[in-house]
Amino acid sequence: MLPEEYERRRRLPPHLRAPEHRAPDFAFTIRPVDASDLPVVRDIYRHYVLNSTVTFDERPKTLAQWRRSLREAAELQLPFLVAESATGAILGYALVQPWKQRSAYRYTVESSVYLAPAAAGRGLGRALMEALIEATRARGVREMIAVIADQGADASIRLHERLGFEEIGRMGRVGQKFGRELGIVLLQKSLRKKR
Repeated sequence: MLPEEYERRRRLPPHLRAPEHRAPDFAFTIRPVDASDLPVVRDIYRHYVLNSTVTFDERPKTLAQWRRSLREAAELQLPFLVAESATGAILGYALVQPWKQRSAYRYTVESSVYLAPAAAGRGLGRALMEALIEATRARGVREMIAVIADQGADASIRLHERLGFEEIGRMGRVGQKFGRELGIVLLQKSLRKKR
């Protein structure tokens, strides 16, 4: 007989055991953005502009610029969504914008998704992108493009690939930020209904 077969496992009484830590439920709802959400949207994006290379913007957008983005999305009937916690905090946002200004591109959009740093890694980015894809498809858009930095955005690339985006190209050293030359990865997803 082996020792582990006859020695009873000792177990501390419940009052002496370390508490079982369960991750709290991460509840949120996804809804269209409201003008009152824009200051938080601005702050989320500002974090990435000032602290990362996932966006090539070097200056944060102003509230007036965000209001213009909201107006343009409404005029073009394109989705601009936010994720809101159970307590009413905005945790992230996702939107699409025209891929190019020429009219022949009218059925193609570029997607963006950004999360408050504390909300990352909890499935929120995927939920926002899934909602964005469905809302965009419902508006008759045919193709969605993602333009992602080739450095520091591996999680974003993996997320897009899991959602059915395919890499369609790379462009090296097309941007410079924080004294570093950066490239981009282009991914594309068809939103056409399968026959």
